[in-house]
Amino acid sequence: MRALSGVGAAEMTFSLRRTIIAMSAGALLASSFCDGSAALAAEEPFYKGKRVTLLVNFASSGPTDIEGRLFSRYLAKHLAGKPNVIVQNMDGAGGAVGSNFLGEIAPRDGTMVGYLSGIAWRHASVKEKARVDILSYNFVAYQPGTTVYYVRADVAPGLKKPADIVNGQNIVIGGLSADSSKDLLLRLTADMLGLKYKYVTGYKSNSSARLAFDRGEISLFSESPPGYRSVVEPGVIANGTALPLFYNPGWNGTRFAEPSQVRGLDMLSFEKFYRDVKGKEPEGQLWEAYKRVLATSSAMQRMIVFPPNVPPEAIKAAREAIRAFEKDPEYASDAEKLVGFVPDYETGDSGQDEVRRALTIKDEERDWLMNYASNTGKN
Repeated sequence: MRALSGVGAAEMTFSLRRTIIAMSAGALLASSFCDGSAALAAEEPFYKGKRVTLLVNFASSGPTDIEGRLFSRYLAKHLAGKPNVIVQNMDGAGGAVGSNFLGEIAPRDGTMVGYLSGIAWRHASVKEKARVDILSYNFVAYQPGTTVYYVRADVAPGLKKPADIVNGQNIVIGGLSADSSKDLLLRLTADMLGLKYKYVTGYKSNSSARLAFDRGEISLFSESPPGYRSVVEPGVIANGTALPLFYNPGWNGTRFAEPSQVRGLDMLSFEKFYRDVKGKEPEGQLWEAYKRVLATSSAMQRMIVFPPNVPPEAIKAAREAIRAFEKDPEYASDAEKLVGFVPDYETGDSGQDEVRRALTIKDEERDWLMNYASNTGKN
């Protein structure tokens, strides 16, 4: 091989150096581009390009559905990434069908979130029979709530005012499930008032029970404020078919409070109604049981939850969206028009612990209530 001259060697060295520099610059540029792409991807909202399903565990047009659709509208508006949000109703078994689906079958990628009602008491009372432990869900938020009671005015001998209910004959109470908080509270209040009634349960949803009420098949029912304000009040209350009775107050274990959902309604809380018609304070085992159910069901009337094991980014994004839309004046205006109040959601990071405390009851209290639930032969 012929040796390179000094000039040729120098030219080759310069050319090689230039090639190495160019390659290094290219590599640096490529590295910067990749790092920039990764950073850009990391900065993109979790929900960008995704579709979210809000699963409501009661039928369309019921109170949970009405609130859930309002919730979905503003979740879509404020969720970073602007995903499309749709509502899916999955009713049955007092809300258990939808909540079980969420825990057993729903995708775990943050694309399905539950807007659930009626499951807090079910967990606290029959958790050993539950197919899914709801404490395994990821809690995003919850909303305290209440229930409003109403009765047909044509109950014999004819009701002119709410207090006349204590003289009513052949009252038929409608319910969804014997062990649900709705049914327990309906029966507990009726028994404390000494009503003469027949109890019929198993209606698939509030909507189906409301239809039975309209037909006169049942004469006493209860609903949460969205359904009462949007359907019952402008319907059977306004036309004189029914009378408002009372509502369940908030109970935190030590004191009662007026829920924001009932402000403006012309009725008394149950304990005040009882005092007016009975002339004394409520007391005894039924009263203690009533407060126990209230402390669980009213504290956690609505729950916004993800299935187990969803990405933490999904939970964070959903909470931030709820906190944002609660400050949105358009949300407040729409809520007032649609349900008559502005739903207020608890979105604290300690929500999981708060839910756990609310859903824990003593064994003896639970045993008494489950025995009461199974004894449905009241007439």
